[in-house]
Amino acid sequence: MSAFIHQLASSPGGVPKLSIPDVMIRFAGLEGDWQSNRKYHGGPDRAVCLFASEIIAALQAHGHPITAGSVGENVTTVGLDWLRVVPGVRLQLGTSAVLEVVSYTVPCRTIRGAFVDGDVSRISQTLHPGTSRVYARVLVEGVVRVGDEIAVLPETQHD
Repeated sequence: MSAFIHQLASSPGGVPKLSIPDVMIRFAGLEGDWQSNRKYHGGPDRAVCLFASEIIAALQAHGHPITAGSVGENVTTVGLDWLRVVPGVRLQLGTSAVLEVVSYTVPCRTIRGAFVDGDVSRISQTLHPGTSRVYARVLVEGVVRVGDEIAVLPETQHD
């Protein structure tokens, strides 16, 4: 099964991130995107936040009002085996952009509106492995569009 970009999202600061059709991904992150709290968000190792639409759908099925972009992700994927999206994995988005997953995110209180009773821990990698968003650094800049394919690069291409 192929994986694709389901949604791209950005904001001038904070959440929710709003849907955009295409964007240039730079080393510093998505053009036009900014984070209000630069101590914990943004920077070279947190340039892009990714999340799986399948996890969003599962959370919605459990009554959470989460939507794509509401927990601050820039790229919402579809069809990607999320259990393979771990630190060290490299992803090619579209024809040129390459990202390297650096870490799992730590959910913060600013996204509590996306969860029943404000329970942000529902996407904590520590408490619910496999449900966390991830942060990535940009290795190769490029323009990406909604619908572009996402490829997990083979181990030999990681070097």
